[in-house]
Amino acid sequence: MRGAEIAMIVCIAMQIGATVLALLLVNQTKYRALWWCCIIGLAALTTERALQLFEWDGVDISNLTFAWVGTIISVSFSVSVVCAHMLVRHVDRVTNHRRMLENRLMTAVLRTEERSRATFSRELHDGLGPLLSSAKMSISALQRAELSDKDRRTLANTSAVIDEAIRSLREISNNLSPHILNNFGLVRGIKNFIESVVSLHDVRITFNTSLRTERYDSNVEVILYRVVCELINNSLKHSGCKSIELHLELRDNHLNIDYRDDGRGFSPRDVENMGMGLSNIRSRISSLSGKFVLTSHPGRGMSASISVSIDSAIAHLTTSEYDELYNTPTKNDKKRKNRLG
Repeated sequence: MRGAEIAMIVCIAMQIGATVLALLLVNQTKYRALWWCCIIGLAALTTERALQLFEWDGVDISNLTFAWVGTIISVSFSVSVVCAHMLVRHVDRVTNHRRMLENRLMTAVLRTEERSRATFSRELHDGLGPLLSSAKMSISALQRAELSDKDRRTLANTSAVIDEAIRSLREISNNLSPHILNNFGLVRGIKNFIESVVSLHDVRITFNTSLRTERYDSNVEVILYRVVCELINNSLKHSGCKSIELHLELRDNHLNIDYRDDGRGFSPRDVENMGMGLSNIRSRISSLSGKFVLTSHPGRGMSASISVSIDSAIAHLTTSEYDELYNTPTKNDKKRKNRLG
């Protein structure tokens, strides 16, 4: 047997195998026509190779037969290419739809989280706060009475403990739902957080911004505020940095944040899956369809770049979903309303 005939037989065997595989894949995708066209094309191609093999053995085969087989091959694979293009477009649509659903789910989670924070903060402030204030007034009234020195010292210590509890309550309430951010905007919220951090840690934080009192979508402000807080807390906990630089500016309808510390640095690949900090930041920025780029090297500090469009809504919720998340009063809200009359 000649080498050409052996090659032709191998080719026919491979095409038969490909045809069988295509038959098995018919029910695996939405566009079955793609695989049927491939099956027809491969069968016709196998037939053409077999006819060529027979012709080499002396069988007389007309040119018209080869012409028709070639036509079938061309039509089948041309239609296969069209179907493949449609399949690719379908996959892209499914991918985009899944990404949109993921963003909407993340948005709902973040909004629900912020609402829960605000509700809990309000409960602490409006519920526990007045009780502590009442206890403080009662202690102050007792201090005016005629008491022994020991009793006065006891009351003074109790008053100091209540003052500390009130300060802690205000701090917890503000961390849960920063009132300055809600009332005065992103810049004031970040400045207030930086002031509280500097007062408690030996670190120099430089905050530069071209913004003043501009207000943006509450979702954008809250998420960027949380991201900045997370970055600063990570630097304080893990980097051992002495200085932090933070730049916030509006450029081309995008809020851009450039963050940098002079800490010990790290390898991003090594820490990506070690904690929830970076993944939370990426998830929050992704929910705004923004960009987050982290750069760090051991011994060279860390830098982060964030860009978020102020025109893009955070994976739009429907009106009913928004009302359910934000406008439907909770049981605690109703109880408070009843108490206030």
